[in-house]
Amino acid sequence: MLVTSCAQSDRITAPPVSAANAQFTETIDGTAVAFTMIPVPGDPAHGDEPFWIGRTEVTWDAYDVFVYGLDARGDDTAADAVTQPSKPYISMDRGFGHAGYAVLSVSDQGAMAFCAWLSRKTDRRYRLPTEAEWRFACDLGRIPPAEVGRYAWYRGNADFKTHAVGTREADAAGLHDMYGNASEWCTGTDGLPVTLGGSYRDSMEGLGCAARVSPSAAWNQSDPQIPRSVWWLADAGFVGFRVVCESDSQAGEQR
Repeated sequence: MLVTSCAQSDRITAPPVSAANAQFTETIDGTAVAFTMIPVPGDPAHGDEPFWIGRTEVTWDAYDVFVYGLDARGDDTAADAVTQPSKPYISMDRGFGHAGYAVLSVSDQGAMAFCAWLSRKTDRRYRLPTEAEWRFACDLGRIPPAEVGRYAWYRGNADFKTHAVGTREADAAGLHDMYGNASEWCTGTDGLPVTLGGSYRDSMEGLGCAARVSPSAAWNQSDPQIPRSVWWLADAGFVGFRVVCESDSQAGEQR
């Protein structure tokens, strides 16, 4: 079951998001792993709150810290209390590349568990984007239809694999790989998990802000484990995710 919010942090230390706020860099304590968050003003037409969204898809560098406990936690019992995925039984990166590459084959549950862990590590409120947030951020990118290849890894240029994040041009919002590379988990308008944006497997016509695919049992059909893993998707080496960080006002409403 997909839970819209991924964290229950009591302390939110991130500054409020506003049009004046610049991007910020989050470093995972106990490691050299860092990633950049880009401010999004929110959709005024619907009264939506501003938020930050990951400049790139979450990489193996960050996810490995979560799965394998690579951070020097010390007395970080709050972060330790988050349920962690089982270790994968095969190489989930498919041999495409690891350091600097988008996480693949992670279920929505695995993505949400990462958000919960990251929230406790950072004292911010991280979660998956809602479908509306993701699409709004994507629309801000204003990728010209005739120039998609400059911004996306897709069937026409990806050689049937993902590539390191941020190696195609950033869109007008400062985001990379919203189109293609790895399709991204979001919370759908119906509250259920959905993937958006398309992946390296898709044609140019299959990419975009409106590209939407619901998960299928076929995405984990070949998993030999009984029961099948709830964390990993043996047949979905095209699905990843990026994170959203809420503003103080959003977090306060949900405390």
